[in-house]
Amino acid sequence: MSPLPSYINLHNTGELQKRISALTHMLEECRLCPRRCKVNRLEGELGFCRAGDQLMLSSAFAHFGEEAPLVGTMGSGTIFLTHCNLRCVFCQNHDISHRGQGETVTSQQMALYMVALQQRGCHNINIVTPTHYVPQIIAALPYAIEHGLRVPLVHNCGGYESPEVLRLLDGIIDIYMPDVKWADSAVAEKYAQAPDYPTVVKEVLQEMHRQVGDLQISKNGVAEKGLLIRHLVMPEGLAGTRELMHYIATEISPHSYVNIMSQYRPEYPELNRRITHTEYAEALDCAKAEGLYRGFPEE
Repeated sequence: MSPLPSYINLHNTGELQKRISALTHMLEECRLCPRRCKVNRLEGELGFCRAGDQLMLSSAFAHFGEEAPLVGTMGSGTIFLTHCNLRCVFCQNHDISHRGQGETVTSQQMALYMVALQQRGCHNINIVTPTHYVPQIIAALPYAIEHGLRVPLVHNCGGYESPEVLRLLDGIIDIYMPDVKWADSAVAEKYAQAPDYPTVVKEVLQEMHRQVGDLQISKNGVAEKGLLIRHLVMPEGLAGTRELMHYIATEISPHSYVNIMSQYRPEYPELNRRITHTEYAEALDCAKAEGLYRGFPEE
């Protein structure tokens, strides 16, 4: 039997409620991400991400297209939230992340979605783009726990996180899954309006790994806890794959689980082509040359 997630103990000791209060307070002068817009979201003000004080949910379902350790046999209980603190010009979920298409839900309703996905047999609750909604998500946990939630929580994000917020998530999140996007600040500024992204994401990886360590997978092949890194290979080497793989292998862990993704789709005029087989093979070679070996094809 898998161990209970640590958020259960935090709830039982009262620490979870303290974390919820601290996170909610951040909404008064929003500093949930590195942009630190300092708008009062509790009073209806909107910052860069355009998210308000209420959760907005796009969909919730058992997802079988995620990484194998998340999917297992019964799927990953995936909840897509709207809006985003990045403005990636090639975003595949533009209607959700940029336009905010979804429905407003309370934290109690969010809790019931979590429990329903667990009841369907999902191995985890996989929350996509949670960064700008962390207080509302964590506020859902006590109600979800009281209704039987016992599966790991996955923080499925773009890597542009606040280390201050991450420290408040210590012991709450079981699996961190950042999408590590760029190594070059000029590229990050041009394609996501985030010139500090390369610096921020390195600190973020350090903090995530400090909390949960390398990805731990059960005998049944299901992820229980740890860091799972995604990296999207882009045309013309714009993602800076070699530099990022070197950093992960030498500064995080050579045992890091890295999903090197080839599914870039043309969306933006300057990047209007798929990556080539050669570009993807070169990305894999970069990772292997640094000693990384988990999360991507051997051939």
